[in-house]
Amino acid sequence: MRADESTPNRTGAVQRFHRFCEQVVARLPLGLNSVVAPTFLGFCLINSFTFGVDLVLLTAMHGWLGIALPVAVTVAYACAFALSYVLNRIFNFRSHAPVGPQFGVYVVVVVVNYLAFILGVSNLLAAVGVEYRIARLLAGACEAVYMYSAMRWVVFRG
Repeated sequence: MRADESTPNRTGAVQRFHRFCEQVVARLPLGLNSVVAPTFLGFCLINSFTFGVDLVLLTAMHGWLGIALPVAVTVAYACAFALSYVLNRIFNFRSHAPVGPQFGVYVVVVVVNYLAFILGVSNLLAAVGVEYRIARLLAGACEAVYMYSAMRWVVFRG
């Protein structure tokens, strides 16, 4: 049984999400509909949500509980990206590839992203005086470009 056939409700939700992304992209002005993939919109929607989860967890752990910034960033990041993988796999890229190898590739992509953008850019900006949430937002912009490219052409290819 394929992942999207396991329950009728999930199949319907997956199809509705994908159809919504296709319909929005089809209405983009200035010929953007020919260069913007529906999966890009899906990625933006899913990852905007999971980035919000990341920021809420970061604020709760560092801002309210006083957990050290690198630890709070790491835990928030891990939770958000696990959620992102599941949602993108099911709803956006509708992947039916074996989870094990695919998740292994995803982990490598995430580790590179984490070291370069999350810890590197976030901590560098915070060290030079940028407020930690603003630093995380700026690092998030860099990571978004990298992660969509990696997910579309490496993790969920084919």
